[in-house]
Amino acid sequence: MSRVDLNLLTALDALLSERSVTAAAQRLNLSVSAMSRTLARLRTATGDRLLLQAGRSLVLTPYAEQLRQRLAPLTREAEALLKPPEYRFDVAALEHSFVVRAGEGFVDLVGAALMDRISRAAPGVQLRFVPKPDWDAQPLRDGTIDLEIGTVRTSAPEMLTRLLFRDRYVGACRFDHPLLSNTGLSVESWVEVGHVLTARPGEESNPVDLALADCGQKRRVPIVVPSFTSAMQVARRSDLLAVIPHSCVGNTFAPDHAAANGLQWFELPVSTSAFNVSAIWHPRLDHDPAHRWLRAEIVNVCLAAYPRDPISGISSSNL
Repeated sequence: MSRVDLNLLTALDALLSERSVTAAAQRLNLSVSAMSRTLARLRTATGDRLLLQAGRSLVLTPYAEQLRQRLAPLTREAEALLKPPEYRFDVAALEHSFVVRAGEGFVDLVGAALMDRISRAAPGVQLRFVPKPDWDAQPLRDGTIDLEIGTVRTSAPEMLTRLLFRDRYVGACRFDHPLLSNTGLSVESWVEVGHVLTARPGEESNPVDLALADCGQKRRVPIVVPSFTSAMQVARRSDLLAVIPHSCVGNTFAPDHAAANGLQWFELPVSTSAFNVSAIWHPRLDHDPAHRWLRAEIVNVCLAAYPRDPISGISSSNL
């Protein structure tokens, strides 16, 4: 195809339809000399004269007559292939299963509200949540998953993101834990109690442990679990302490989630930075109408669930 210029199809269609170089030039908004040069190129490409002088007008050669019958639908098809699709996206008629990788906390606290919102707009849509064992971007690249919810920890530079809400770490323990019986919570008393640590494979550092190291402190960790929801259940049934995102404490849809799970939460005695929870996707799906709709639904439900940043009080919609 190195010698094929599809623009010649449009020019050929105009020439054979108008049977005039001047009229074809006007139709394509070209000069007569430019159209004459194009006719010369077409004669070279096809090996046929195409248009011949007959008195004051031009007539088609037999080969040009054959081409004229085939040319109009071929030109329309080529133009249709090389322009944006013209169709109306109907979300109510959408039949699709989206695969979303997210932490258990997001599914527990936002999943029901999200699915209720989606079901009302698109009853044929299914959300298939899958575990989030790591931050590997390959499933997004190869299409195994459509969207990821969480912190951006991938080195894949092409990934696109959209902030959903801001979060921070807090402590959690069972009700009536002796640690909270005294006024004030020191770093020393906090690290003396055993902790349940949440860590995924490949996670080498933890912001809480880094903050403790700056204070010359280290906590005792007798158990490591893969999710914050597991850490909450361990803390509920033991004297161990957990560190969880503030979003796991509760939200607009589940304001007493921590209490309902037998936990009370408290501010950490060390300072850790707030972090972003984002939607992450591959550019391949950026302009897909169904995927754009799903992302908008997730953004809206997160704005409703976490309407204000727990650190600064800034509305998430302004971030």
